[in-house]
Amino acid sequence: MLKGFKDFLMRGNVVDLAVAVVIGTAFTAIVTAFTNGLIKPLINAIGGTDAAKGLGFNVLSGNDSTFLDFGGVINAAVNFVLIAAVVYFIIVLPVKKIQDRRKHGEEAGPAEPTDVELLTEIRDLLREQRGRQDREEASRY
Repeated sequence: MLKGFKDFLMRGNVVDLAVAVVIGTAFTAIVTAFTNGLIKPLINAIGGTDAAKGLGFNVLSGNDSTFLDFGGVINAAVNFVLIAAVVYFIIVLPVKKIQDRRKHGEEAGPAEPTDVELLTEIRDLLREQRGRQDREEASRY
């Protein structure tokens, strides 16, 4: 039972899916920070409603909308890079090494035939087929 669970965890697509979820979540933070720090304040500056405050500069002097919340975007980008590095070095790299070790003990499968070998085999089969057709036609007469 534990061997089956270990095999399930060591399959490449399970690890890839887990990494994709973690990286996707971290990337969501960057998109959210970009939207909250750039897009929403731009719309609020045009529409005249209040925007979230942060590091940046004011678009209109009469409006307190903050444009380009650099702090939020930089924070999200740093978090993304750190999360990606942790996931790579703690999950992806060790699992890849384990998979390489498991593959090292396996025997290589039979070698695939080359193009020349395949073409030669096709040629020989066509000759054989043509020879049979010629013999059948000769036996009819």
